[in-house]
Amino acid sequence: MSVKQNLENIREKIKSTCEKVNRNESDITIIAVTKYVSNDRAKEAISAGVTHLGENRDEGFREKWATIQEAATWHFIGTLQTRKVKNIINEIDYIHSLDRLSLAKEINNRANSEVKCFVQVNVSQEDSKHGLNPNDVLTFMKDLHSYPNIKVVGLMTMAPFTDDEAIIRECFRSLKKLQLDVQALNLTYAPCTELSMGMSNDYTIAIEEGATFIRIGSALVGEDS
Repeated sequence: MSVKQNLENIREKIKSTCEKVNRNESDITIIAVTKYVSNDRAKEAISAGVTHLGENRDEGFREKWATIQEAATWHFIGTLQTRKVKNIINEIDYIHSLDRLSLAKEINNRANSEVKCFVQVNVSQEDSKHGLNPNDVLTFMKDLHSYPNIKVVGLMTMAPFTDDEAIIRECFRSLKKLQLDVQALNLTYAPCTELSMGMSNDYTIAIEEGATFIRIGSALVGEDS
């Protein structure tokens, strides 16, 4: 199917989900995860109306940036190695994987202006996933005061890959609770108004639990083209 057809299906699901939980669908931003697709497929997403694109490798981002540049709002959604910050920092709009102070320091030192960041939290505490332990998030937030080029716009997590909806829902619900805890700190550099959670297989559950950014790859652009 075309990206446009996929997007229509996704938006219909977003609309019905928002109606179910009394949310406004305009509060949901779709990020097209384009890491497995060609530049042309990424451009197709933009033409269809999705202007937020997500990449998880600096090389993939640089390749697409060279062609698309400011036609998209760019999200770095993968684990970011400290030594590779310099390759993306002043072209990327959002970083979804801030999870350690060494990375915060490098972002702060390399950035020409304030960078919007999501702090990644390993809510499920799976060994295969990156991110902070939930118990460490509040302390981490306070420690970020030393880095004026970082603005924590929200939290990000990935739910376990399972068919058990209750497990997925609890993961997203826990991140929402943690968001409220961060907001209660009243940190000017960490308003934490956003939640980046939900992918192709679980974005409707994420929306029900408060997601504002959803990261959709295969259901929107496919995995190769």
